[in-house]
Amino acid sequence: MQALKGQNDTSPLIGMELSDLRDALGPEQPSFRARQVFDALYRQQVADLSQISTLPQVLRQQLLTSFQTGLPVIEKLYRSIDGTQRYLLRLADNRTVESVLMPEEGRDTICISSQVGCPVDCKFCLTALMGLERNLTAGEIVGQVLMVARENALKAAENRLNVVMMGMGEPLLNLENVLKATRLLTEKAGMALSPRRITISTAGIVPKMQELGRAPVRPKLAVSLNASTEEQRRELMPITRKFHLKELMAACREYPLRPWEKLTFEYVLLKDVNDSEADARRVVKLLAHLNAKVNLIALNPGPGIPFGSPSPERVHAFQEIVRRAMPCFLRRPRGRDIFAACGQLKRVNQDLVSL
Repeated sequence: MQALKGQNDTSPLIGMELSDLRDALGPEQPSFRARQVFDALYRQQVADLSQISTLPQVLRQQLLTSFQTGLPVIEKLYRSIDGTQRYLLRLADNRTVESVLMPEEGRDTICISSQVGCPVDCKFCLTALMGLERNLTAGEIVGQVLMVARENALKAAENRLNVVMMGMGEPLLNLENVLKATRLLTEKAGMALSPRRITISTAGIVPKMQELGRAPVRPKLAVSLNASTEEQRRELMPITRKFHLKELMAACREYPLRPWEKLTFEYVLLKDVNDSEADARRVVKLLAHLNAKVNLIALNPGPGIPFGSPSPERVHAFQEIVRRAMPCFLRRPRGRDIFAACGQLKRVNQDLVSL
């Protein structure tokens, strides 16, 4: 039998679309074999290629010789008192990323990374202190979802499963792999997630927002705003020096929303920096005439972050002003005690019980 194409480098199978799998298995294999492998990897969430029972033994052995699944390895797992789980995942090159599972009544959310580290130097985010190590492949992005879902017996068809690319990295700076991962996650023959249940968050990479809007299969878009003026945003998010607030707002107005869709704006509240009632009124003015909602996040503190978290009263006052004009929600912090909350992912290896 002819050798399979991945034989020399044990290529990862996760990250391959159906056409990729057909090519990898070669013309000697009937096309339905690729569909069987696809089903095993993405729908059944098989972690061991020898367990793909629909394949002949000879082909299974060839797969084991020529390929690997490409799933990350769980290096450490931290559990929060609120049920949140933070996974430190080791990749094939021994670099590590983090993913977070946030279980709730009636739904589960997996927060995943799109890069190792992050090049966008937001001053209130622990991940920014790492800098960028490299982009993740589509398989490494999807692999996080598969690993966390498999460990917790989660299925898109049976659970209200959401995926948010709000972990390490700026997804729009790795857009090709993010879009391929989205296609894989939404493929009906695989995990079959709805695009309504996948969200990516951007600091505001304007040209890539336009490219995302043209993609036929794409997740929902959330924009990390965090300031009410150009000057304020430039201090908090240096990316604003390249993509100005005015340009970002123009790109948001032009973004092609689907009939069921709203733009989400995320706003991290920093004590005595961007949390005043005047800030709230400016945010309302900025987002006027947009089909949008706002998620407020009181800063999740961490070592090396020079900001404080505002009082609940200050947060409530801000929310009240914004929600007179548009839907405005307060995102409840999850997993703060294990450094799993928004903006805290920095592979913090504190004295926690690892399971």
